[in-house]
Amino acid sequence: MKAMLKNQPKITQKDLDVTEILRNFATDMLQIRCKNNNITKSFPEGTSLLDVYQEFAEELNMQYPVVSAKVNNTPEGLKFRLYQNRDVEFLDAREGSGHRVYVRSLSFVLYKATQDLFPGSKLFIEHSLCRGYYCNFKKSNGTLTDDDVAHIRERIQEIIDADMPFRRTEATTEEAIRVFTERGFSDKVKLLETSGQIYSDYYSLGDTVDYYYGPLVPSAGYLQVWGLERYEEGLLLRVPDWNVPTRLAEWVEQPKTFEMFAEKTRWDIIMRLSNAGDVNRAVMRGHASELIQVSEALQEKKIVQIAEEIDRRFHREENPVRLVLITGPSSSGKTTFCKRLSVQLLACGLRPVSFSTDDYFVNRTDTPKLPNGDYDFDNIETVEYALLEDHLLRLMQGERVEIPEYNFVTGQREWNGKKLKLHADSVLIIEGIHALNPLLTKKIDDSLKYKIYISALTSISLDDHNWIPTRDNRLLRRIIRDYNKGAYTAQQTIAQWKNVCQAEDQWIFPFQETADVMFNSALNIEFAVLRTHAEIILASVPRNTPEYAEAHRLQKFIRFFIPVSDKEIPPTSIMREFVGGSSFKY
Repeated sequence: MKAMLKNQPKITQKDLDVTEILRNFATDMLQIRCKNNNITKSFPEGTSLLDVYQEFAEELNMQYPVVSAKVNNTPEGLKFRLYQNRDVEFLDAREGSGHRVYVRSLSFVLYKATQDLFPGSKLFIEHSLCRGYYCNFKKSNGTLTDDDVAHIRERIQEIIDADMPFRRTEATTEEAIRVFTERGFSDKVKLLETSGQIYSDYYSLGDTVDYYYGPLVPSAGYLQVWGLERYEEGLLLRVPDWNVPTRLAEWVEQPKTFEMFAEKTRWDIIMRLSNAGDVNRAVMRGHASELIQVSEALQEKKIVQIAEEIDRRFHREENPVRLVLITGPSSSGKTTFCKRLSVQLLACGLRPVSFSTDDYFVNRTDTPKLPNGDYDFDNIETVEYALLEDHLLRLMQGERVEIPEYNFVTGQREWNGKKLKLHADSVLIIEGIHALNPLLTKKIDDSLKYKIYISALTSISLDDHNWIPTRDNRLLRRIIRDYNKGAYTAQQTIAQWKNVCQAEDQWIFPFQETADVMFNSALNIEFAVLRTHAEIILASVPRNTPEYAEAHRLQKFIRFFIPVSDKEIPPTSIMREFVGGSSFKY
């Protein structure tokens, strides 16, 4: 053996250099195309997105810090590793997916801070509010104080300054359930037990473990823009501005919206539901029909209360209400709500007369346009509001007025002889996205108006730390309705959604707090019903399109809900406006 070794040729440095060259040559190199600049570069297998970004960073010169990426139009964290040729698009916190990654990561840091300072406490990240996120915080003993909030802030900053890394663990769902059972996370246990998944990811931040259904930033040092305030009995987590993520989103007071969410929480208590796991367990026990019936009854009870309040104000001696204005963002259920309210007003002895602001659209050729040349149908200038207000004033003075009808096929406002006149027992109802805009009714005294704001404020979270944005609820509704009507494909609806949301921010949300009452059109069991319609529609979005990322995300979260048939949804339900089968004529 020694003789054999003795006769082996001596390995020189030159040989080592050649060997290294051959090894590099033999290693499979990936071709990664960066969609931000459409340049392709080669990388070794297993390269992380963070390494890829660092290679491209200088020439990309991104305006804001990168927090995540899309790989073949699928959202991924920057620690994701590549083993095949891929298209990669890097994202900052302005893009929807990037913003969610940032807020999700910041939520974990908040949770860790509360656990480090107050072991045994409970944190519930409930919903968006004041352009931040409202968190219900329960100490193991005592109530939350200003000093507590200050200490939580300090601990958050310490975690960020330490640049503590987020670590992802992929495990069997059984193992993940064991981990969360040991820590007393019943909300996550219920979610994973009913999810039907074989494998599940969970995350660690130091010695704190949590579950999130989307990627996080690589480490806490990425989270340089944040704020934490005491709000009511809980906390308000402040996050970056959507347009300029290097600054905090502007604080906007929303006391009525907060009360609307508080009412939602009271409904959750009545139904003994607070998260997806609760819904799934109830469905598995055969209670889906009961959940639908109670949800519909709670909504009908609220509509009755609103109708009775309108009736009371209608009959008061001074400044009786004669005009009811109903608004809300896209797919909130305004049309069906208007019809159901009309039924309850009739039951009160009033005679409702209603029409939509849509009939006062300007002709298509006069419609304002967006910078890209598309029509801006959500702009207030799309409505000939001076004519609308003139008709309202004349109707309220007892005149008979001819009302136009808008032909959406021809894009023309038509006069077809439709005339309206209010009687002594009549109340006028106007529905539309601009109904609360003061421009429409500036000559009418506010005391004569009753203003209603309606939206689908998602009633169910996935678990205590994974809320479902209210816009996701409405987007799913709109996708299903557009598809069923043959108006748009899922891809087209998703493509339009960004402009829809921007229009809502400009033309609807600024006026929501002026409403006399707010109505939540979401049902606790809604996602379970929407899943039966949405899955196949979302699956039609081609993977090679930008809209696939959003379709993929919606599919991912809606699959946490056990599907429920819509056969027991009443024909008068607001949900029928979207899934079909309504007894109302639209």
